This record gives sequence, structure tokens and C-alpha cells, in this order.
Amino acid sequence: MSLAVYAPLSGTLTALGKVPDPVFAAQMVGSGVAVDPPGGAGPVDVVAPVAGTVVTLHPHAFVIRTGNGEAVLVHLGIDTVRLKGEGFRAHVAEGEQVETGRTVITFDPGAVRARGMSAICPVVILDSRPGSAQPPSVTGPVPAGALLFSWAAS
Repeated sequence: MSLAVYAPLSGTLTALGKVPDPVFAAQMVGSGVAVDPPGGAGPVDVVAPVAGTVVTLHPHAFVIRTGNGEAVLVHLGIDTVRLKGEGFRAHVAEGEQVETGRTVITFDPGAVRARGMSAICPVVILDSRPGSAQPPSVTGPVPAGALLFSWAAS
């Protein structure tokens, strides 16, 4: 069984190893990639990378569990939990069913960077084997909704 994960926002596709957080960089929570949003564009909508149920929703992160049981985490920026929700707006609720491409959260990457934090957004399959996500490329621009990576249960 294979899962296609789509870009939750536009930006530069970046390997998890380049994320400035040791937990994501070492793929301790799972395999995936990160998207670094462009600067100066103002608030951006972050959309569901897969269809499923929103099982966890924080202002700065969310998890969607697919019908097959995989859980996909989207984390908006690094250390953004310290913002206590400031600059983030949720458009869904925990327990809600979402389709791929549905707006989940709006946030402002420029405001995050202005607070001295990284706005890079890791997207991972929780509890997956390091290196198991297969991105179409490891760097470069990616539009929201484009294939981010494929993952196959092993």
C-alpha cells in the first residue's frame, strides 16, 4: 500500500536533514520532507496534504490520519509553539474529516521569521522508518498541492 502526500503550502522543498531542529532533522518522529515558505508574501493558507480525519490540531501544527491509518504531521515553523497561537488561525476542528487541499490553518511565515524563528514546515509520516518517504526531488520550488512525496508501508 502506498500513500501520496501533497504539498500543504508553496515554497522550497528541503530535506528534513536541513531542518534546524534535531528531532525533525534526525527523522525521530518519522520520514518526510520540509517546505520552506517564501518570505514577504504575507499570510498563507496551509492545506491538508492527505484526506482523512484531523486527529490533532494546534495553532502551529496538525495531524491527519488517513483511512488506512497513516498519520501525517504538518508542523508550521520551528519552536512556534512559543507563539501560543499568535499569528495562526485554524479553519477546521479536531475530529473533522478533510479532503486533500482543504485549508486547515493560515499563518504568516514573515511574522514567524520576524520573531527570530524558522518558518520551515516539516511534513512527516509519524512513526515511519527514517528515509522511507520518497520525494520526487530533494530541493527546489514546489507549489501547494503538488506531489511532495510517496510513502509505502514496509
